[in-house]
Amino acid sequence: MNPMINTNAVLAANNLGPVSAEIFLVIASCAILLIDMFQKEGKRTLTYVLSLLTLVGCAAITYADFKAGTTSYTFYNMFVSDPMANLLKLFTYLAVGVTLVYSRQYAGERGMMSGNMGGEFYVLALFTMLGQMIMISGNNMLPIYLGLELMSLSLYALVAMRRDHAISTEASMKYFILGSLASGFMLYGISMIYGATGSLDITTIAKLVSANAANHTILVFGLVFVVAGMAFKLGAVPFHMWVPDVYQGSPTAVTLLLGAAPKLASFAMMIRILVEGLLPLAIDWQQMLLALAVLSLVIGNLTAIAQANLKRMLAYSTIAQLGFVLLGMMAGVVGTRDAANAANIATAYSASMYYTITYVLTTLGSFGVIMLLARSGHEAEELADFKGLAKRSPWYAIVMTVLMFSLAGVPPMMGFMAKWAVLDAVVGSGQLWLAIIAVMASLVGAFYYLRVVKVMWFDEVADASPISTPLDMRVVLSLNGILVVLLGVLPGPLLAACLSAMTLTLKS
Repeated sequence: MNPMINTNAVLAANNLGPVSAEIFLVIASCAILLIDMFQKEGKRTLTYVLSLLTLVGCAAITYADFKAGTTSYTFYNMFVSDPMANLLKLFTYLAVGVTLVYSRQYAGERGMMSGNMGGEFYVLALFTMLGQMIMISGNNMLPIYLGLELMSLSLYALVAMRRDHAISTEASMKYFILGSLASGFMLYGISMIYGATGSLDITTIAKLVSANAANHTILVFGLVFVVAGMAFKLGAVPFHMWVPDVYQGSPTAVTLLLGAAPKLASFAMMIRILVEGLLPLAIDWQQMLLALAVLSLVIGNLTAIAQANLKRMLAYSTIAQLGFVLLGMMAGVVGTRDAANAANIATAYSASMYYTITYVLTTLGSFGVIMLLARSGHEAEELADFKGLAKRSPWYAIVMTVLMFSLAGVPPMMGFMAKWAVLDAVVGSGQLWLAIIAVMASLVGAFYYLRVVKVMWFDEVADASPISTPLDMRVVLSLNGILVVLLGVLPGPLLAACLSAMTLTLKS
């Protein structure tokens, strides 16, 4: 073997460029953990500022890669930096950063940064984000699974942070047990795919499956377990039983960490495994996604109507919104594998990606308003807590109205364009009946979103106490609401960015 070729291969395998944002995050998180040890009890201002600066640093590194628009691999193709990964990571930083801003006062008032705890909230949030980044860039089953576990373990600890709170402890136990079950499903499915193909590399698996060089029966069994594991993690029906209890039982700051940014990583995981690795088996996984999508849309929306607790209602809303994401995922390939069309694939998956980003931005604001109204000793998570909000604070009532309209799909909010893009992809795939079911389910869902609006604007004030929040939270929450309207009126740039990122990624 030519020693020069061998040296070049080793250098390419150990190229740290594609993983530089993750390395920066690990170093910064460890430094923050050490610095926090010397902080006095309280709201951990220095830890908070350093955490936000870390996110800015990660964003600067990732944006440079995103702007270049190139695809590069490292660690023997186990890790990839491509346009889709970089775009999703940028929104992940945004989601985690906004969550930290919203959570600062809330977590401080509930003793999550004092007593025998320090800045673990911030450090665990950063490690949760690290797991998401590894999932997004994983080009091999092993790093995808390790990223998923890093994210999940950090979230288990965050849900259990209020150890003296019975509801939180119960939620953490449910989340841990059912999350471990989902991890077992995923791992078993991955091991069967390895048994069928002899590889964990996504690219190699795709080549072997395309060439019919893998044991099809074992492969399909592995696919079933992997999709079931994904459905557990996503909270799709019928694997949704943990979502309402964990959303309601977790501190609202942790609910937001759980319900926003991880959806971006879960979307990337579906693209990596199902589209880039197992696209020739689309006719098999499409049927599973179809059942999950329809069940999630119908059961999520119908069950949400009966909820008086806003966090529980938003949990069922999440389940229903995931139905739309799954619709976009299954609309990319029509019929048999021979009918796969590259243009349709990119359009459908970019619509699903845009929907996921829209959902994350809207969810951030919705839980932000819940934390805005919360105060020490009061959670403000019941629907009754929003009575007469328009009289207490017209601006935040407008912001919440915008967010509810967006989740319901009312134009010109961002959610309307997201639903339109997914439905367009579904109709384009020839499944008109599926689009009709989605529209009917959305009409049902509009009832409980508009009920929140009615309570805020037309009911009498139930709690006239003044709303006291830090300036940074008020500014970011206002910008959050404005962004949802702005991206609804001018959706072109983000839609184009999603389509471009998905097209370049699928070509690489």
